[in-house]
Amino acid sequence: MPIDLNEHLKKKRAQNDEKVLEQKNDSPRGGGDNGGRNRPNNNNGNNNRGDGGFNLESFPMPSMPSGKSLGLLIIVVLLIVIFIAARPFVIVNAGEVGIKVTTGKYDPKPLDPGLHFFVPIIQNVIIVDTKVRTINFSRIEDMGNIGREQSILRNDAINVMDTSGMTISIELTVQYQLEREKVPATIAEYGTAWEQKIINPVIRDVVRSAVGNYPTEELPTKRDEVASLIYTGFKSKLDATPNQPVKLVSIQLREIVLPEQVKTRIEGVELAKRDAQKAKEEANALRERAKGKADALEIEARGQSEANRLVNESLSQRLLELRQIETQGKFNEALKENNNAQIFLTPGGAVPNIWVDSKSKQKSAVVGQ
Repeated sequence: MPIDLNEHLKKKRAQNDEKVLEQKNDSPRGGGDNGGRNRPNNNNGNNNRGDGGFNLESFPMPSMPSGKSLGLLIIVVLLIVIFIAARPFVIVNAGEVGIKVTTGKYDPKPLDPGLHFFVPIIQNVIIVDTKVRTINFSRIEDMGNIGREQSILRNDAINVMDTSGMTISIELTVQYQLEREKVPATIAEYGTAWEQKIINPVIRDVVRSAVGNYPTEELPTKRDEVASLIYTGFKSKLDATPNQPVKLVSIQLREIVLPEQVKTRIEGVELAKRDAQKAKEEANALRERAKGKADALEIEARGQSEANRLVNESLSQRLLELRQIETQGKFNEALKENNNAQIFLTPGGAVPNIWVDSKSKQKSAVVGQ
């Protein structure tokens, strides 16, 4: 410490003065050897040794600063300590920008990542996150521990009132990012709470408008259409913001939470639809089976008709005469056994012919083709 060093130097100077005084008292006045100045000093056995060794006591000590110089030195040290304590520098990390504020005026050029100096009291640097940020609009019980350090925020689910007075909750996730070069102007215009002015109220208004275009019961089946309406509506709103400070990255519609009454009504409608579909499928099956049987009968009738046509085409005059000869031969064989048989020929001599056994009136036979 400077005070300890000064005391040490004072003690060393006093000791040296005493030694010099002793040397003067021991040397003979006016004597030889040039007044005793060349007389060896044997104190402590170390002074002016013939071996040329280093004598610490003979080394010239620095002179003490004067009172004015010491005061100046103390002031300089105090200024250095105050400078370091004031931390007149800031480190901007990747994914961030710095805004230098001089007496309340924002520098329009953002500070890039790195080390930057500023003048304390007169200047200040505001660090702004420019990474992709996320807002989850969700029910509290569905969310974990989320903080600003992860660039993730949480807001309550967006509630929409339908025409019957029931509340519908919309849960979605919005991802967005500040335009880097426009950060100073954005913070100067909206402040550090810019998300609550640009993002939160706008997305709520857009969601209510989009959901209001559909009946409550149709929302589950129109999910993709609702999500598309929300995205396009919110993007157009952001693009219409002066200076366009925010860039939309994505919107995910996570869930449409309907009231229990609406869920019950939708379930009833879905059950009725399933029953109607099942009945329709069964009717179609019966119709197909009936059509199959009709087609089979039609095919059978067509086959029989075709067979009759072929038979009819195959009956020629010679074939009939041949059949008549064959039948006549059978009659002749029958007459050999029964001479009293009566034969009735069909008109024109066509077959079949009929003969009747006259001995037994109850016995008759038909001999045919």
